[in-house]
Amino acid sequence: MTASARSYGVAAALLLALGLTACTPGDDTPAPTSPVVQLGAPGEENRTLSPEEAADIEQPEHTDADIAFMQMMIVHHDQAITMTEWVDERTSDRDLRLLAERMRVGQEDEIELMANWLRDRGTPLEGDHMSHAAGSMPGMLTEDQLAELEGATGEDFERLFLEYMIQHHNGALEMVADLRAAGGAMEISMGRFANDVEGDQGIEIARMQQMLAALDS
Repeated sequence: MTASARSYGVAAALLLALGLTACTPGDDTPAPTSPVVQLGAPGEENRTLSPEEAADIEQPEHTDADIAFMQMMIVHHDQAITMTEWVDERTSDRDLRLLAERMRVGQEDEIELMANWLRDRGTPLEGDHMSHAAGSMPGMLTEDQLAELEGATGEDFERLFLEYMIQHHNGALEMVADLRAAGGAMEISMGRFANDVEGDQGIEIARMQQMLAALDS
């Protein structure tokens, strides 16, 4: 086997192994529960790795970008939860109340997940960058925007909430994109969480856009 073919095979095996283990709950280095197949280079046959060979495949580790992302996303989620807590007193719209409640519960659960992720890796919940990061995070509302939302009621509140939460969610998606551009989200649990943020918040953005269009129709 040539050196290039050997490199191709190792990389392919790693990718396939990560794909098989990423869906397995538990810690970041789960034992494969299905055979791991090393894809052969072009013109060569695939090979099934032994359990020992599969276990020796090195798993990607977390990066400084992952840590900073988790620390900042806790603050980002916390502001969204504050926004959802104003909903019940400012609108009687049932759909918006249900949406806000789902957001609050979901983001509280994710804050707990992120805090545990950081603790498990021996890193603080807040980094040195946090003193100035909140105001510069994508999607974060300014103090004036928060005050405007808190002071609104009825349909005015509903429209502002949807507009500002769409802004907030788009900011979270931007943070995920920045994380990947910085080489993060390669650790299995980190990649899974980044995918969940993209999926969940993307769905919620689409729903809020529909609700906003209904208000304006």
